[in-house]
Amino acid sequence: MTKLSESPPRWWPSAEAGQRNPSLTARLGRAVGIAFTTCFVTGLISHYHANAWAWLPPPATPAWGYRLTQGLHVLTGIATIPLLLAKLWSVQHKLRQWPPARSVAHAVERASVGLLVSAALLELTTGFLNILQFYPWPWDFIVVHYATAWLLIGALILHIAIQLPTIRAGLATPLPTARVAYDELTRRGILTTVTLSVGTVAATTAGQVIGPLAPIAVLAPRRPDQAPDQDLPVNKTAAAAGVETAARAPSYELSLVGETQRTLSLEQLESLPRQRRSLPIACVEGWSRQAEWEGPSLLDLVRSVGGDTDSVVTLVSLEDGAYARSEIRAGQLREALLATHLHGERLSLDHGYPARLIAPDRPGEQQTKWVTRIEVQA
Repeated sequence: MTKLSESPPRWWPSAEAGQRNPSLTARLGRAVGIAFTTCFVTGLISHYHANAWAWLPPPATPAWGYRLTQGLHVLTGIATIPLLLAKLWSVQHKLRQWPPARSVAHAVERASVGLLVSAALLELTTGFLNILQFYPWPWDFIVVHYATAWLLIGALILHIAIQLPTIRAGLATPLPTARVAYDELTRRGILTTVTLSVGTVAATTAGQVIGPLAPIAVLAPRRPDQAPDQDLPVNKTAAAAGVETAARAPSYELSLVGETQRTLSLEQLESLPRQRRSLPIACVEGWSRQAEWEGPSLLDLVRSVGGDTDSVVTLVSLEDGAYARSEIRAGQLREALLATHLHGERLSLDHGYPARLIAPDRPGEQQTKWVTRIEVQA
């Protein structure tokens, strides 16, 4: 076996550290670790809402729970992008060290770092494109995003375990204040610049969740405060869902199927007693907005066909596809409305006319629009 020379070939990039040093890398790494852990935990909560266990239904309180966790998930993910880039910059000279692998153990360590970096870049890139609702890949985003999250967090834990002595030493060492070159920032200055950059990205994105920050939300994919239709954004229009004709049809009927069956015409539906709820709608893409909803109690409709608070209720939409059906039960069922009005006005077609589900602490994709059938299982 040919042994690599101790000196790198001429074409090999320089491994000069410059302003990079262990104390700076350790501080950036700590921030990246906190950010990814926050994303992972809030992502698990989001996944649970979409795939709840039968023995543990999603809670109805606090009503803003999903709005908080998913907003934090998306906001942290976006803010992690410049933070991760800074962390990779701080260690890139190590990736250029010669020889690339000094032993089998070193080669395994380098491979684990490659896995960590690859998973992090894939997770952040696809997550950001999901926010933009742009999917230039053939695979199921949810499945891959969820699996990559576990791969990422596992690789992160392994990396921390391997590098723990170095991390401790780096955090215990004060940041040097001297400049390596007269025209360069100090290491403390670099850390401050990264912090300001991450803070700026977060502040100019958070307006899609935090109302007072909306005027400066120039990087937010959604601006709920500028929604053109009933003061609420629309992810999928009636035209895109292919339901315009069916939703507007005079022959529209709402079918309720349980121990007994019942059919309501549009006129009968609109004549039912309405309740009012102030509930947020929060989408998986991170945006959310509080809104005033009115409509008959879903639980009252369920009881009218023999159901009760222990029933499992499925709402069926006029729309076909992945979001044509959603299930609701327990606490969310007790507080849910079959909304017919939004902000005191009849629902617009794009917001779910003739009727849609609205319930607390629930992902927007499960707030079924254009409801045409309610199935009640005891």
